[in-house]
Amino acid sequence: MCGITGFWGKSNNVREQVDLMSACLLHRGPDDGGVWSDETVGIGLGQRRLSIIDLSPTGHQPMYSHSDRYVITFNGEIYNHLELRDKLNITRWRGTSDTETLLECISHWGVDKTLKLLVGMFAFGLYDKQEQKLTLARDRFGEKPMYCGYVNGNFVFASELKAITIIPGFSQKIDLKSLQLQTQLAYVPEPYTIYDGIYKLIPGSYLEFTRSEIDRQGYQVPVRYWSAEEAAIYGIKNPISFASDQEAKAALDQMLRKAVKGQMMSDVPLGAFLSGGIDSSAVVALMQQESESPIKTFTIGFKEMGFDEAPYARAVANHLGTDHTELYLGTEDVLAVVGNLSKIYSEPFADASQIPSILVSQLAKTQVTVSISGDGGDELFGGYSRHFLTKRMWGTINKLPMPLRRTVSAMINSLPPKQWDHIYRLLTLRSSDRLIGDKLYKAAKAVNSYNPQDLYFNLVTYLSGSDIMVYDYDINDITHPWVNIGTTLDQMMIYDALTYLPSDILVKMDRAAMSVSLESRIPFLDHHLYEFAWQLDEKYKIRKGVSKWLLREVLYDYVPKKLVNRPKMGFSVPIGDWLRNNLKDWAESLINETRLNEQGLYNTKFVRKIWDEHQSGRKNWEYQLWNILMFQNWLDYTKA
Repeated sequence: MCGITGFWGKSNNVREQVDLMSACLLHRGPDDGGVWSDETVGIGLGQRRLSIIDLSPTGHQPMYSHSDRYVITFNGEIYNHLELRDKLNITRWRGTSDTETLLECISHWGVDKTLKLLVGMFAFGLYDKQEQKLTLARDRFGEKPMYCGYVNGNFVFASELKAITIIPGFSQKIDLKSLQLQTQLAYVPEPYTIYDGIYKLIPGSYLEFTRSEIDRQGYQVPVRYWSAEEAAIYGIKNPISFASDQEAKAALDQMLRKAVKGQMMSDVPLGAFLSGGIDSSAVVALMQQESESPIKTFTIGFKEMGFDEAPYARAVANHLGTDHTELYLGTEDVLAVVGNLSKIYSEPFADASQIPSILVSQLAKTQVTVSISGDGGDELFGGYSRHFLTKRMWGTINKLPMPLRRTVSAMINSLPPKQWDHIYRLLTLRSSDRLIGDKLYKAAKAVNSYNPQDLYFNLVTYLSGSDIMVYDYDINDITHPWVNIGTTLDQMMIYDALTYLPSDILVKMDRAAMSVSLESRIPFLDHHLYEFAWQLDEKYKIRKGVSKWLLREVLYDYVPKKLVNRPKMGFSVPIGDWLRNNLKDWAESLINETRLNEQGLYNTKFVRKIWDEHQSGRKNWEYQLWNILMFQNWLDYTKA
């Protein structure tokens, strides 16, 4: 696991430029560093290394191939590299690193064939000295980041934006489409970044550059060696038939076990994040099955919040016999992270679960260098509430004429959310903390949808561009096209795999973990497991209103139902309350009218309206406000 950088252009101080870029990524690789450059060509590759496989000097990067034709800077892990070594006719190796394996595979088979054989998470820059060609590549799902673009006529790439923006003369021109997307979605989806002219390499692809292309500041279309969309479509068209539910369960157990075992490869201490939910519990249960000693597991708890999952994680850990560590934090401990968010993410990113992700990474780093995560289970097995809510809602509202739907929407909006909460408590005799009023307001927006795609966008977007922005772009034109294949559930899950997964979930976890030099791994994103999951009939994902049905059945063989059957809590923090109390002054300073009017980016009246409604408690605008605040906070960070 590392931080990688590269520079190719007309500068005659290439090594100095790459050194400058790599220094920004020390947190990604504190164990070792290096630079390779060819000043006559004007190219340099940089590396900051977090040593995981082959801790000796033979794992040093940038690394040369045995033939000396190729040089690489590599970030990630190749879990099947020992199997690939067995296929190569090489009797002597310099060391045991997967980077050396990757280089020799490329030397023997070429880039495209090698990428198709890899099982892992990675991003790399490879220079072919013979052909004077640079290749950038990224893993199938985008677990490892790759940013690239031209700065002052020079082509640059890096693991994080901060290593590009540090280059003298970098233009900080904001891409307005990307800003609108971030304000509506909480993240900027691939291939965009917040900066005009800087892009993310799309997952499952590679990009090649020659000297002539660099000179004319050109790009080629990325070559797709694997596609999450195509894999999903193939699975839908070629479903697996099982003789029984038991046979299906055994097949999933075997696939997941293989993925987990493969990702336990490490020359340094390894552990796992454990929330006590379905996904992380399943991963930890299988890790413990594959280990001869107790697996180290980590959970954080919150003293003063209603989002505490620590007791559930503790119960699962006790049952499985893991070496469990939990840390309880107070509000002040959690709020202390807010000031570092822009530094850690180096782009406006507003998924509030980034905060506990950072905290649990800090905890894990005290004992291990690698931690395995349960992320990805929702995307593979239909785990998000919006998956079955959209299907259920569309089946209902599609039968109603639009005038009636508008009437229902108006009726819901006639009462403030707090009053709906009060009515709900009176009718159910429950003192629930769940905000039914906010959910009804979301439903009021959704009932006006024209098709499942429109309905889904209404559920996953926080604001209308025409409401919040001075300008407005059609979101359908600037996000991934909707795939009209399979069931409504299939279409939603494909869309998530192409947008929400790489641009939110994986960004959140990579930056959180790497901020403390911790490697995170995600077994659910083994591409063989993903392809298998897409060949499962929908009844194995959602059955009788139960999400992730087959995955739950696998888990119940290792953990009793009573320990894990509970409402999905997510990994959240009470942003709404903080904005009315602890963070009120901080937020007010970032979205005051004078500041917003000077920027000319947001509809100032609308922002102030939702701020005032949130402060009064009339309506909960926490997510919408957090998206704006994370951009404003990031903007201050870039000017510091």
